[in-house]
Amino acid sequence: MVNTRFSPPARPGAHVERPLVPVWAALALALAGGFALDAAFPSLGWWPLAFVAVPLALVSLVGRSVWGSMLVGAAFGAAFYFPHVSWSSQFLGDDPLGWVPWVALASAETLLLAVFSPLITLAYRWLPRWRDTAGARLVLLPGLVAGAWVARELVLGSWPYGGFPWGRLGMSQSESPIAPVASWLGVSGLGFLMVALCAGAVEAVRWAARRTRDDDGRARPAAQWVGAVPVALLAVLMTVVPQFPTADAGTLRVGAVQGNGPAAYADERAPREVLRSQLAASTPLESERVDVVVWPEGGVDSDPAAEPATARTLSAAAASYGAPIVLNSASAVGDRVYNTSFLWTEDGAAATHAKRHPVPFGEYIPDRWLYGAIVPDLVNLLGREYTPGDDSPVFDLGPARAGLAICFDVAFDDVIQEGVDDGAQLFMFQTNNADFRGTDENLQQREIARMRAIETGRSVVNLSTTGTSQVFAPDGGMRQTLPFDEAGLMTADVELRDGRTAGTVLGPWVQGLALWGTLVSLAVLAVRVRRRVIG
Repeated sequence: MVNTRFSPPARPGAHVERPLVPVWAALALALAGGFALDAAFPSLGWWPLAFVAVPLALVSLVGRSVWGSMLVGAAFGAAFYFPHVSWSSQFLGDDPLGWVPWVALASAETLLLAVFSPLITLAYRWLPRWRDTAGARLVLLPGLVAGAWVARELVLGSWPYGGFPWGRLGMSQSESPIAPVASWLGVSGLGFLMVALCAGAVEAVRWAARRTRDDDGRARPAAQWVGAVPVALLAVLMTVVPQFPTADAGTLRVGAVQGNGPAAYADERAPREVLRSQLAASTPLESERVDVVVWPEGGVDSDPAAEPATARTLSAAAASYGAPIVLNSASAVGDRVYNTSFLWTEDGAAATHAKRHPVPFGEYIPDRWLYGAIVPDLVNLLGREYTPGDDSPVFDLGPARAGLAICFDVAFDDVIQEGVDDGAQLFMFQTNNADFRGTDENLQQREIARMRAIETGRSVVNLSTTGTSQVFAPDGGMRQTLPFDEAGLMTADVELRDGRTAGTVLGPWVQGLALWGTLVSLAVLAVRVRRRVIG
């Protein structure tokens, strides 16, 4: 049974926040919450379940000890991450060690989430000790809890080895009515308000139970529902807010080609077979006018900067299409190898952009000496070592400026932010999902791409080697799509937009406030509570 009553403090600062449920029930709620949050993402994509998952997680954390909050945090993290990233088990194909990347990734994320879960428990512990009033309970506490949740997401998304910003709460809402909030506050801002809404609902229920009767035992039905007012106002605001407007800047005729070649890391293939697949699927463009052709990540399986035959083939293709090609391949510069996108014209490469966040243990091995000593058979399977790029993620196409994000870079806010800063009027996301055929990975990435369209107010061409691929409008609406495991071509007049959304302006500030504001607030509360208790 949930304990909805508060323990009255014996003296100022002495309030003790008791657990709402016993530890066994907290573990059950945390597990249910983790599974529910995974179901809010594709392939199920039942986005309303996010608003079930968060309250379950919060109720399990109220009143716990630090170690107890880490325990239930681990239960929530495991129930979420193990199914959510199960696609990573496909990376090594049929290799007997294929399960290791999945277990290692899910375990690492679970451990990190558990370690930072006490931030939420401490918010529930210290703020009521400082001030146990209606305003503190119904407004300040939900805000602090939301800040702690987002701070935890930000840490997981940036550390260690650059982090893994996959499964952020706000990204689950790309098809929901509240998705436009991201265009005002960014994805982290959307996640903050979602947690604040859920935490506010939990406190409203507790407040109603606490205020059912006055000190003389008489019923007070009006006071019972006062706590629902902030929650109702926030829910209405989040639902009715429109997409932040950006300025029409014309259109760009784009030909996006999904070649469906054997592009997986473990695929057996003949030399240049992936390139031939892209060329074959692009053949209709020889008789159709486009301004630019887009190929996916890994669409060229030899280095055009080092292979003259490949360079000549690409130049001839650009000439036959009458348009430059935005393509991608591994490319060496000296003794370093980059995951590189090229703007290729009939005269050769006009611009390049290298992937900003190569995937640790997928595109390079951090601390190879350490992990090679622990699991040498696995580490030796991965021979490639990509170096992070540092150039602008924007190509000047002439009639438009295109922002880029290569595969998992789409999940990193800094790449998208820099694209907007450098004048992108649309985005082109190139990815290679061949390693994860038949899993939810591509569908999860699709929804990240859709949310980026909404957040930035820009059209997005989201292109995969093996599918699925899409063209999204600036409001996130899907204009065209290609299915899994089929070669295909999308041609579209893609909307161009100028101007910045509030989300791209305020998003970094919201993140900074959530992270540092939460940590400073908890530190100040800890000092104040300690002084009042001692005093």
